[in-house]
Amino acid sequence: MKKVTATLLGVTAGAVAWALRDVPAALGGRPGGERVRRSPQYRAGKFRNPAPTRTMPSGGAAETVRELLFGDQRRHPVGEVPLVRPSVGAADGLHITWYGHASSLVEIDGARILIDPVWSERCSPSRLVGPKRMHPVPHELGEVGPVDAVVISHDHYDHLDRATVRVLAEAGRAVFVVPLGIGAHLRRWRVPAERIVELDWDESHEVAGVRLVATPAQHFSGRGLRRDPTLWASWAVIGPRHRVYYSGDTGYFDGYRRIGERYGPFDASLVQIGAYGPGWPDIHMTPEEGVAAHRDVRGGLLIPVHWATFNLAFHDWTEPVDRVWREAKALDVPLAVPRPGERVDVADPPAVDGWWQALA
Repeated sequence: MKKVTATLLGVTAGAVAWALRDVPAALGGRPGGERVRRSPQYRAGKFRNPAPTRTMPSGGAAETVRELLFGDQRRHPVGEVPLVRPSVGAADGLHITWYGHASSLVEIDGARILIDPVWSERCSPSRLVGPKRMHPVPHELGEVGPVDAVVISHDHYDHLDRATVRVLAEAGRAVFVVPLGIGAHLRRWRVPAERIVELDWDESHEVAGVRLVATPAQHFSGRGLRRDPTLWASWAVIGPRHRVYYSGDTGYFDGYRRIGERYGPFDASLVQIGAYGPGWPDIHMTPEEGVAAHRDVRGGLLIPVHWATFNLAFHDWTEPVDRVWREAKALDVPLAVPRPGERVDVADPPAVDGWWQALA
């Protein structure tokens, strides 16, 4: 008994020591500086949306936890999510690989842009607690191949992952193109300063012949107790011949039409469709709003993201894609729903086959 007790105490002490060392590092740096303070989006000590937004259900955190623990929705697949192994294809044109949740690779006019890469088992500052993957990563990070840029939409854990950033920083020479303030996190994680580009809305940076434009979004930010210390953004990826829009996390707002008028039309759009709820309508779109946003920006092929990988809301895990498929069919919107790891040729997308319905 004494040996068992000693072992348990040792394991507990080790876990606490790990948390004291690694969790604070995962929180990131302390954003600030003159560029942050000069931003039109930064007022009274934090970044703000143009219009007031709600970010928590009316019942508060207790209601949220209760619903997540005891709600009767089917939030996990009943079997294994099908994964697609890496494939080799033409390097020209426009191809998009969705790895799950929001992580995607955009191969556009010879450039390779990796968006919101999260390869960790949990989207959390801790490896012990927090939302866990419902399917494995379909490709190892090394199988993704060299990338020209890593684009981040905002600093929440399901979009900005310290472990993944560290590997990408050490393995290649990609430039990290991020909204204002996120550079503080990257610098703490030892990304070289010369490989960090921070942008305000409607600012851009060119990489490998492709212009990356930080476009408006309606969301919030923060990795700890401080709220909204960094900016959030959607992105326009503009190549010599093709264009892609990525919504990031956002509520539906009137800025989409302006984005489409200024930067569209887009050959494809990656649009957030999951993790919505009636208590926070301003910061995550419903599937129907995602289709509306796609049409507003003048998107061509709609590829829904932000579903199927992490359980972050109260709805059934397949509800977002069922609803977006129904809405796209009703409005005659071209749609592709790849399996995680599947490389989509935007000029010749696969037909939607409802692969997820067998797992509902």
